[in-house]
Amino acid sequence: MSSQPVVEPGAATVAADVERWLADLGLAPQQRTERDGITAWDLDLDGRRRFDLRTTLILDPALGLICWGHLAPPLGDSLRKAYRTLLAWNDDYPFAKFAVAEDGRPILSVEIAARHLDAAELGLALGRIVGIADRLLEQTAGWLWIGGRLPAGYGDRTGRNPQLIERCAARLPELFGT
Repeated sequence: MSSQPVVEPGAATVAADVERWLADLGLAPQQRTERDGITAWDLDLDGRRRFDLRTTLILDPALGLICWGHLAPPLGDSLRKAYRTLLAWNDDYPFAKFAVAEDGRPILSVEIAARHLDAAELGLALGRIVGIADRLLEQTAGWLWIGGRLPAGYGDRTGRNPQLIERCAARLPELFGT
């Protein structure tokens, strides 16, 4: 999946590795934050159908990497139904976790243990997030737009990260239909 060198076995992945892998995937983070040895990046990703999916990557070199896809803005008073929906999706989509963040936003996360973290696994994790978000576009539309209707012209857009989808589509046929 990547032409970039991998991290040597037993060596901890550092922020520069993740940034190199993101560049190889054609992805440019908007922001990088570091604190107490933990590094986080914010990206906006596009699937084939779902666009502008804010995604946060959090690297703890000792533990691994967490990718959080922010599925929608904070949920209002309909939390009970939303919780049931998120729990059902946890069963429907293996290797991904759905939850509600502290601020009420529904999130989709994929975790990569430090021992498995490399360019290919990062690409698959991000591909899994956009692929699932594509699959759930209609079900999440009510959380995203008033009346649950996609804005005019939304489906006519071209995604900003086709390299990511091209690289992981064959390895995630259940999401990308290839």
